[in-house]
Amino acid sequence: MNDPTAPLPGSPVRGSRSGRPIMAAFDLLGRRWALRILWELRDGAVGFRALQERCDGLSPTVLNTRLGELRAAGLVEQDENRAHRLTALGEDLGDAIAPLRSWAVRWAEVVERGSGS
Repeated sequence: MNDPTAPLPGSPVRGSRSGRPIMAAFDLLGRRWALRILWELRDGAVGFRALQERCDGLSPTVLNTRLGELRAAGLVEQDENRAHRLTALGEDLGDAIAPLRSWAVRWAEVVERGSGS
């Protein structure tokens, strides 16, 4: 499924008329719920309703739109049971943002202590 609204490298996206790959990635991942959906798929395939519940009752319209964009971007696919799962490229993205998760945990600890160092 090719979603014409999905930000893709080489096409104009928010922040870049040339569609530089990093800007396309920022546009895609910056869309509301996109990262949460990818996060919820990190441990394996999930059906639509279960994914909606994991995303705190995200509206089906928004979930369907984001899944279409993530499929068009090559990060998510549907299996033979119509459950959604990460592609190999989607899993690579998870590996790429794992350091950000570690940083966020350290940041939370610093904020809890009330110190910026």
